[in-house]
Amino acid sequence: MTKNISLIDLDPRIDSGFFMAKKDNKEAINGDFKGKDILSLDQFSPLDISILFKHTKRMRTIGVNAKPSDLLKGNIVTLIFYEPSSRTFGSFGAAVKQLGGQTIEVHDVSATSVAKGESLEDTIRVFEAYCDAIVIRHPIKGSIQKAADAAFFVPVINAGDGAGSHPTQALLDLYTIYEKFHRLDSITALLCGDVLHSRTHHSLIEGLSIYPNNTIYLLSPKKLKLSREDFAKYSKNNIKLIEIHDEKDIPENADVWYWNRIQRERFENPKEAEKYKDKFILTQQLLQERGSENLIILDPLPRVGEIDLNVDADPRAGYLRTQIRNGMYVRMALLSLVLDKA
Repeated sequence: MTKNISLIDLDPRIDSGFFMAKKDNKEAINGDFKGKDILSLDQFSPLDISILFKHTKRMRTIGVNAKPSDLLKGNIVTLIFYEPSSRTFGSFGAAVKQLGGQTIEVHDVSATSVAKGESLEDTIRVFEAYCDAIVIRHPIKGSIQKAADAAFFVPVINAGDGAGSHPTQALLDLYTIYEKFHRLDSITALLCGDVLHSRTHHSLIEGLSIYPNNTIYLLSPKKLKLSREDFAKYSKNNIKLIEIHDEKDIPENADVWYWNRIQRERFENPKEAEKYKDKFILTQQLLQERGSENLIILDPLPRVGEIDLNVDADPRAGYLRTQIRNGMYVRMALLSLVLDKA
């Protein structure tokens, strides 16, 4: 006699109760990262970030000392990137491996069934069958939410959502700022570049909005300023935004300079981006004229001419010294918390 085997026998995660729990876990962290989708900074409170940073310090010890760890032993994390990436893809992969886990790495979706017309939702449902979490980057704003909605079993982490948001980049940026100043309130920051299209700018504004008394100067060409919709949205939060379009208006007391390239791939006509490529370049002369002694300079990279190479030797330049390494530590901490292995 043939035994009837239910789907739950094949995979105990297939349970309507689990589905409901997964769907309810997409909003605020509320001090509990377990199983949560990480989609944007507006999920986080100061307490949540404090918890993450506490674990990040521990992860830094593991990474710096090459200390063996098996926190994620037995766990598999899928990295699926519909857009090119060096630091985010590499640091997530390194983070999993530093903690003893394994990865499924898809950095060229043209080699998958996506090339045959498979939908984003079906791709997510396939890969979640093989892993415990999915890290995804996609060029279309809003696609990461669709991926999270499609995933019934595993948490989804946003690794870049078109021109929308990049929460883990903002978290590592906040950690780097916190390491420098031991606070995330009463910060004066300058964000320079393609403010309209830069998801890293958008997410850092969201991150600094979590804390009181922060002021952000937005330096950009006028045609690349923050959209009026986003300006109104962010201004409702706990943040003061000041738009400027001339280097002479850079405040001399800024704590953070956050430079970023022109987002050429976001333009309908890439040739249009060439008009702005060399508009604002961070040079030693500009640093001497407008930079404070206690400044930290950050850039999510890649660098495409927006920071002169001579600036690299300046002790205030943090983009190659600390920012990159902090990306791995923060992602180690986040993964361990989301997978309940912290």
